[in-house]
Amino acid sequence: MSTVRLELLTREGCHLCVAAAETVARLAAEAGVASREIDVDTAPELRAEYGDRVPVVLLDGREHSYFTVDVPRLRRDLGLG
Repeated sequence: MSTVRLELLTREGCHLCVAAAETVARLAAEAGVASREIDVDTAPELRAEYGDRVPVVLLDGREHSYFTVDVPRLRRDLGLG
């Protein structure tokens, strides 16, 4: 696994988050990078920053997309084409 950090900010009960998690997991596996999910409600600073926009994809600590996964852009940024 490479050191690319792919994180998905989620919230319990978020149907968009479930779909985004499946997409992020699939692309992370395809790219051979680690990914993790973080519930924004577990940290006040995350809830304040991202709570009204989940799901949020972070790539290397930077906001990549929110509400939906920008699959073509994420594929490109992960070196998948």
